[in-house]
Amino acid sequence: MKNQLSNRINNLPESATLAMAAKARELKAQGIDIISLSLGEPDFNTPDFIKEAAIQAINDNYNSYSPVDGFLDVKEAVCRKFKRDNGLDYKPSQVVVSTGAKQSIANVAMVLLNPGDEVLLPAPYWVSYAAISVLGEATPIEIPSSIDTDFKITPEQLEAAITPKTKMIFFNSPNNPSGVIYSEAEYRALAKVLEKYPNIYILSDEIYEHICYGEKIFSFAAIESMYDRTITVNGLAKAYAMTGWRIGYIGAPEWIAKACNKLQGQITSGTNCIAQRATITALDAPISKIQYMVDEFHKRRDMMLELLGKIDGFKLNKPGGAFYLFPDVSAFFGREIKGYKIENSADFSLFLLGEAAIATVSGESFGAPDCIRISYATSEAQLREAVARIEKALS
Repeated sequence: MKNQLSNRINNLPESATLAMAAKARELKAQGIDIISLSLGEPDFNTPDFIKEAAIQAINDNYNSYSPVDGFLDVKEAVCRKFKRDNGLDYKPSQVVVSTGAKQSIANVAMVLLNPGDEVLLPAPYWVSYAAISVLGEATPIEIPSSIDTDFKITPEQLEAAITPKTKMIFFNSPNNPSGVIYSEAEYRALAKVLEKYPNIYILSDEIYEHICYGEKIFSFAAIESMYDRTITVNGLAKAYAMTGWRIGYIGAPEWIAKACNKLQGQITSGTNCIAQRATITALDAPISKIQYMVDEFHKRRDMMLELLGKIDGFKLNKPGGAFYLFPDVSAFFGREIKGYKIENSADFSLFLLGEAAIATVSGESFGAPDCIRISYATSEAQLREAVARIEKALS
């Protein structure tokens, strides 16, 4: 009985990526050979050296409640990682370890947002940013971009979007869904605008930082004037192929970290103790130990750009990181293909699912309605077959 549910849950949109993944699983269960390019999940196994650390933790009888904000030595490992990879100085009291980066983001939103606040979302953005903002009773405000601007916003656009109600802005580089990376110069130009508005807080989601293809990653909190207003979010899911381990963390001003600790203490308490012990080993290891996965993603990106680039109507940019392509497919809008009327990217995604048995995600939920997201976090053979099916469906 939906009318008995809270307004909070009734107003909350379903995750478009999870919804498409569920639809793909449903069709697979019916015996349809679906190739799923919808979920952002590495197809690698967690590296053995991390699994061995978890096994050791089990043998060492780590089986009790952990501190709400994480074991001290885990938070110290996070601090070492921030210093090594990002040049950021955080103390353990500024770190909160959570059940995935998604919970980290939700914690921050819940402790900072009030009804009536506005959250700026440079588009395209990860689907959950808008939903989490709504859950925090704030209003998400999109700042649009397009493939013609390489899916990046300008300082002028940022300035125009700011109002007296603006409380937060979410940055995500490398970006999900577009894969673009903001350079240090681009971030500093945006920071120049934000310097004029000291009551706006910045959430910098850097979950894909190690999955990049030659471009330099720069953390927003490394801008001196932004450090005290920036919450840096990261986790182990993507770069370490640890999606199911559910480890995320923040580095933040201490008062924000304390508030997140207070909230988490009433929601989930401490994160899985075994996964936390393995986190120390993962974060202290040299990045070279996971480079083989990044190299494979790089090869797949180049292959997919070449293959999809041959399909008339797919307009592509060259992503610098993550493991997604985000083609503009608006050339197909207003057409009817094999009985499917294509008016928008959602129609196009459904066409690919129905005609080619390929699961993608429409760009509408990412704030980019002309595009679809294609994950290349699957095998080369599956990707080649997927493109062949797309070509056949459109022939």
